[in-house]
Amino acid sequence: MDIDVFSWWSFLRTIAAINIVAWMLSAVLLKRRQTSIDANAYALRKMQLLLSAGYVFGCAFRSFVPVFDVPRLCLFDSWLSSVIVGRSVATLAELCFAAQWALLLHETSRATKSSIGRITAMSVVPMIAIAEVFSWYSVLSTSNIGHVVEETLWGACAALLVISLFEIWPRFPLRLRPLLLLWGTAGIAYVFFMFMVDVPMYWSRWMADEALGRQYMSLAQGLVDVSSRWQVSHRWEDWQSEMAWMSLYFSVAVWFSIALIHAPNPARSPAKVWRHSLRRQVNFRSPA
Repeated sequence: MDIDVFSWWSFLRTIAAINIVAWMLSAVLLKRRQTSIDANAYALRKMQLLLSAGYVFGCAFRSFVPVFDVPRLCLFDSWLSSVIVGRSVATLAELCFAAQWALLLHETSRATKSSIGRITAMSVVPMIAIAEVFSWYSVLSTSNIGHVVEETLWGACAALLVISLFEIWPRFPLRLRPLLLLWGTAGIAYVFFMFMVDVPMYWSRWMADEALGRQYMSLAQGLVDVSSRWQVSHRWEDWQSEMAWMSLYFSVAVWFSIALIHAPNPARSPAKVWRHSLRRQVNFRSPA
């Protein structure tokens, strides 16, 4: 194996192991906090934990068994390296990640009475589900035009999230605005990356294939192909175009997924908690 490819793969495996430990610690921490937060907040955090598990462990699998879908490249001669396995894991993981953001935005929008946020929260998972359909189209047919649409939908979804955060900003608790600023900054960076780097990359690949008159597979042919054919490659030249996005995707994106488990509830600001506690004390002391 090329030393550079091996170093990259070692990096992915190390990050994956760290991420799994971080998720497990998050599960323990959430369990300990159960008695200190109300039942609804705990239920939402538990749902975030379960959805994060789908993303964290899905990305860990893909870190240990990297696959370059369209050319059917992998590092190991095993059915686990088949595209149909890797793409299925990726689909489930990405839907879990999208659901995490939808759940958080729905919770935040309800607390801040944001209509734009609520509409966006309801749109996130359907948009990503459609993106997954186009991803499968590209994987099966080997035509990168599906990836162009897929990545455009991911970028558009992130842009809607950023717009929602801007709309929520004036009604967000002051103490939590630095967190909102972090989410917004990360979202803007992601949108720029998608539309300035990722989408143009897939577009250029599709244009190059069109210029060469490449013949694409039918969906039926592609399904047989992704289930039965995988090509082992350890060459830097074959993997270098995938290294940047995989490295960021399996590290930074996973850290966001884990962080969402612990995202504070904007409806439970200190003043509201104090007033709620005071009302409980008054009601307790009032005569029957």
